[in-house]
Amino acid sequence: KSRLWAGRTSTIVSITLVLFVFGLLLFVEYHSYKATHEMQERIAYQVDLSPETTEDEALSLRDELLSMQYVKGVDYISAEEAARLFSAELDEDFLTLLDSVNPLYPTLMVTLRATSDPSNMSRQRQQFEKDVKEYSYVDGVTYHETMLNDLSEIFYKLSWFLIVFVILLLFVSIALISTTIRIAIYSNRNTIRTMSMVGARMGFITRPFLWRSIIYGFLGATFGLVLMWAAIYIFNKQFHLALFHPRYFMGYIALVLIVYVIGIAISFISTYFSVHRHIKRKED
Repeated sequence: KSRLWAGRTSTIVSITLVLFVFGLLLFVEYHSYKATHEMQERIAYQVDLSPETTEDEALSLRDELLSMQYVKGVDYISAEEAARLFSAELDEDFLTLLDSVNPLYPTLMVTLRATSDPSNMSRQRQQFEKDVKEYSYVDGVTYHETMLNDLSEIFYKLSWFLIVFVILLLFVSIALISTTIRIAIYSNRNTIRTMSMVGARMGFITRPFLWRSIIYGFLGATFGLVLMWAAIYIFNKQFHLALFHPRYFMGYIALVLIVYVIGIAISFISTYFSVHRHIKRKED
């Protein structure tokens, strides 16, 4: 019994450790993806309006921009509000130095929807500039194009690097869990051979092993997720991050389901082929 439980424990521990590392990488990839999108959608594009633009025209343009598919949000800043914000930034009323003449123009601060591909984001910005400049009372669009392109390229490469790394780890996980399962099944080869010799059908022989594999996969995924969330909780508390914000919960639920599916599927498939291989050898 001690050898039996030792074999079962080692199988669950192996699955747990593999899924722990796999889950952590999925977590990092998810937050890299979210950080890229949030960064892109926080960048504001300043649409400068001519001084003669009325408030009705500016608000009408704001509504038209909001109707565009790639526009996420638009804020209207009048010349008076721009002067107030600039004075607050300088900590003094700069209009007194200019004889109360306001040199600032009304503007629209626009944020665009993020895309996963930096080339698509670049085309989206170009299309936005083209559409906006068709209005006669728009003087131009201001934003840091070089900085945006560099940041998008960096996050894009980082995301794809993590995706490739996760895929490679998935193959490694399949190999490690499969090897562990094969070793566990090999220790039961005499039982399989005996059942086959007395005429037991393949389905009858494999059924208990497959049910056990589902339990192994479920327990391994559960323990791996507990270790993963414990590590993330400690990391979050140590560095005072906001990793448990409600806006991430749907992504976390998807991550948990993926880990469970991967753990159970690999364990089930590996057990199925290992048992069938031993039965086929006996038949041959």
